Amino acid sequence: MHSKAFAPGVMAGRLDPVDLAAGFGDLHPALGDHEAMVAADRCYFCHDAPCITACPTDIDIPLFIRQIATGTPDAAAKTILSQNILGGMCARVCPTETLCEQACVREAAEGKPVEIGRLQRYATDGLMASGVHPFSRAALTGKTVAVVGAGPAGLACAHRLAMFGHDVVLFDARPKPGGLNEYGIAAYKSTDEFAAREVDWLLQIGGIRLETGTALGRDITLQELRAEYDAVFLGIGLGGVNALKVPGADKDGVLDAVDFISDLRQASDLGALPVGRDVVVIGGGMTAVDAAVQARLLGAANVTMVYRRGRDRMNASRFEQDLAASKGVRIITNASPIAVHGNGAVREVEFEYTDDGLAPTGERFRIAADQVFKAIGQVLEGDALPELDGRKIAVSAEGRTSVVGVWAGGDCAAGGDDLTVTAVAQGRDAAMNIHTALMGATAAVTA
Repeated sequence: MHSKAFAPGVMAGRLDPVDLAAGFGDLHPALGDHEAMVAADRCYFCHDAPCITACPTDIDIPLFIRQIATGTPDAAAKTILSQNILGGMCARVCPTETLCEQACVREAAEGKPVEIGRLQRYATDGLMASGVHPFSRAALTGKTVAVVGAGPAGLACAHRLAMFGHDVVLFDARPKPGGLNEYGIAAYKSTDEFAAREVDWLLQIGGIRLETGTALGRDITLQELRAEYDAVFLGIGLGGVNALKVPGADKDGVLDAVDFISDLRQASDLGALPVGRDVVVIGGGMTAVDAAVQARLLGAANVTMVYRRGRDRMNASRFEQDLAASKGVRIITNASPIAVHGNGAVREVEFEYTDDGLAPTGERFRIAADQVFKAIGQVLEGDALPELDGRKIAVSAEGRTSVVGVWAGGDCAAGGDDLTVTAVAQGRDAAMNIHTALMGATAAVTA
């Protein structure tokens, strides 16, 4: 047993490098050629395929699987990427178990769907590895579009606009493009710098100039962008984190889960990352699971996820919940935090059980903690934004905002479900509407 495994407090190096490497290996290893052919052979190639309807980007799933089955995986990749230019990342992070694979006829009949996600990865990885970019630009239009946010929505929008022949300037506040794909996804879902490599591959289309370290409201304003560009797309995501409004929430050791995940994703040495012996994660979504599992993989002895509602109300899919449990994460439901205790630094978190209506039951308990990660939702940040719908930017079905010439999509826009694949669909569809608005009657020809 490693000497630091059960030492109290927050420290780095709880596990040896071999254990760290094993824990942070690829969650779903890539299919080999033979495995892909066997997996593809299970598809019924349904005419009215329910998996297509279940895919937010409307990929023709039976077609791409048939193309794999007939030995043309590059054609399969183009089928995927024509609808979802980030098909490689979506194959890794999409909750396929609640989308296309749940809708699969094989799932209904046998309880074992076609492995659509892994087949998608097989096709897209193969094409990317060859260095081929299967799309080219249309004749240049002379129009220039500003895309703010180089996350999934912004990247998909920028790529489709570049295909249409528009010039795009892609702004992002962070040092690297990719958004949540680069900073917010668990490391075991995106290994070997895949997010960065996918962005580099996407930019091979040409016509996209990347400006990192440029934030809306700090370095550029929406008013300036509207004056300088023919159209603007906002894919700024959700930059803020909901506050934990309980006594003691400001103690040392109480951190935002998104920052923990971001630090982990950008770390060159996982062994140098500090983690507590007793970790508590507050929340029940994908971010909570990612933080909890990775805390365990870094060597935390005790990791507990606590969610205020029942398991059936958790935003994390059942697969994600089971993954957390399989890694030794304890999940407590129907409990809300009421206080953080400790002398300067956190030592315990106090909770109270709640009923299904979130009413407190009066029963309280405490969990030892030297590190607490808040995963209780993110919020839109920024001033002088278009009209809001609730706490997000109001958009039409085509992504138009209340401001003329400004579109929005992804997590910052109302009506989505905060999934990478949905953000890609919204960015793609907004680009098509921007193209129509810029080109008028000629758009139908070039599209």
